[in-house]
Order: sequence, then C-alpha cells, then structure tokens
Amino acid sequence: MHVPDDRRFTEDHEWAQRANGLVRVGITDYAQDALGDIVFVDLPEQGRSVTKGDTLAEVESTKSVAEVYAPLSGTVTAVNAELAEHPELVNNSPYDEGWFVDLEPTDDGEYEGLLEPQTYRVHTEND
Repeated sequence: MHVPDDRRFTEDHEWAQRANGLVRVGITDYAQDALGDIVFVDLPEQGRSVTKGDTLAEVESTKSVAEVYAPLSGTVTAVNAELAEHPELVNNSPYDEGWFVDLEPTDDGEYEGLLEPQTYRVHTEND
C-alpha cells in the first residue's frame, strides 16, 4: 500500500494534508482497497462545521457502506464535486484526484496529533 510522506493519517484510514492554512482530507489507499470498487460518495455541504471524529462523508462500494470521519475539527471550505460523477477517482487516485473536502481547521494542534506516515505504515501492517 502506498503511504505518502507529505501528510498525516488516522487509525480509521483517513488522510489529512496541510497547505495554505487549509487541510485537505480523503481516505487512504489501504481504505479504498479494503472497500473495493467505490460507486457513490456522499459529501458534506460547504460551510458545515465538523468536530474531530464526526462523520464527514459516506462511501458506498460494491462491498459495503463506510463512514469517513473528520480527522480534525473545522469548517468545510470546499468539496470535491468531481466525486459525484466519478466516485472511482477514490480508487484510482486516493491521494490526489480522489480527495473529499478541504477544511479550515479550528485547532492546528489536532493536525500535529495525527499519525505520522511511518506510524501509519506500521498500523496498516498490524491491521
């Protein structure tokens, strides 16, 4: 499984990447592989406030339905509208074109508390 070094992770297989004061969020390569072919992604409304651990999105695959949790607290500033027509982007490009939302964080310390790439790699090996 591919785990990029330029972002942080949750034990529930979400990723978060900080840039320009915002944090982009998606699910990991490990998560999309476990879900199988993704056929639908339900994203939140732009402007919605979320608390770390809240359900942020829902992903439907040919195998199951899974909730995606907010890796940190903040306000949704953008959603990836491409996923409405092309949910397979999550399978094909989970770290780039398959992103879910951009958040404006309310507490930068929450980002620092997420798993570093090497810790996440160990986590997925034991999962």
